[in-house]
Amino acid sequence: MTKEISNTPASRLSTRIAFLVAGFGIACWAPLVPLVKIRLAIDDGHLGLLLLCLGIGSLFAMMTTGMLASRFGAKPIILTGGIGLSLCLPLLTMINTPPSLAITLFFFGASLGLLDVAMNIHAVEVEKDSSKPLMSGFHGLFSVGGFIGAALMTALLSIGLDAKTSALGCSMFMFGCMVCAWNGFLSSRTSQQSAPLIIIPKGLVLTLALLASAMFLVEGAVLDWGALLITSTGKVGHPQGGVAYMLFAITMTIGRLTGDAIVSKFGDLNVLLGGGVIAVVGFVILLVSPLPAFSLIGFLFIGIGASNIVPVLFRRCGTQKDMQPPLAVAAISTFGYAGVLIGPAAIGFLAQIFDLSIAFWLLAGLVVLVTLNAKKVTILP
Repeated sequence: MTKEISNTPASRLSTRIAFLVAGFGIACWAPLVPLVKIRLAIDDGHLGLLLLCLGIGSLFAMMTTGMLASRFGAKPIILTGGIGLSLCLPLLTMINTPPSLAITLFFFGASLGLLDVAMNIHAVEVEKDSSKPLMSGFHGLFSVGGFIGAALMTALLSIGLDAKTSALGCSMFMFGCMVCAWNGFLSSRTSQQSAPLIIIPKGLVLTLALLASAMFLVEGAVLDWGALLITSTGKVGHPQGGVAYMLFAITMTIGRLTGDAIVSKFGDLNVLLGGGVIAVVGFVILLVSPLPAFSLIGFLFIGIGASNIVPVLFRRCGTQKDMQPPLAVAAISTFGYAGVLIGPAAIGFLAQIFDLSIAFWLLAGLVVLVTLNAKKVTILP
């Protein structure tokens, strides 16, 4: 085994930078989507198929990152993913044909998938050598990166810069971040040179993966359907619909940035139990209250309650004994991302058959599953 683990300020800073770059990169792409659609003169159906290539690329990379990290360590994969994002982003503004855009989106998604899994593997390694929790703060930087990326790209486009120039500016920022973080990443790898190509979770990792998938599904559904829920029921007007996700995102970010202190004080078990209860209360307020202000408060509760559940699940990958930690992290990352991809479509299907409110009650039920399994995933045998 070759292993050089040392929890230093540099390693923690580099991990935070990796999370920030991941959130920044995907957020930079969102404001470019309408411009790409106009430039290629494609309809919504073709755009949806092209965007699917991003998800396919991410899933493909996530399924293989555990094996790669076991053989080569997380550092080269983080650097490959981060630099890949910085190279692909400006290309997305230069491509002029749908097939070439599909290929570029695949590699953009693959870069994001590599970075996402590898940085979580690295985060587990860094936190294991720490005397205090760090995972929530790491995940909080992903949200911060998302805010910065969306704001910067929107600002650059708003002052009159074209998409290519704006993307190049954001790309240079990401590349510079990865260069600054380069030396701080840990050079470590396990001795398992024959790790499987496709990671299949087992034992406690399977439970962690399913719970992570449920929580990612909840987060994705609130993003895609929350505004429609409160506007379709007449609780707020269409112009104010975006306030719902804004409140959810703000409390999610605040919860994660303060989550390490909360976990230090109350422990993983109580955070899962308390967070799950708070999130479920938020769903009840959202769905039952006839008052618009109370419905919006429901999004605040959902955000603060859900904020630290996923970081705790990732942390438990580093303490379980059923699978090697890099493989376990890859498994729950892949399951989680699958929840993000499948969730919004599943909610739409349920809303079509039943009602959007019924679909959100089912989301609350998924959070209840987390609380019911909290003791199982936090109490080591």
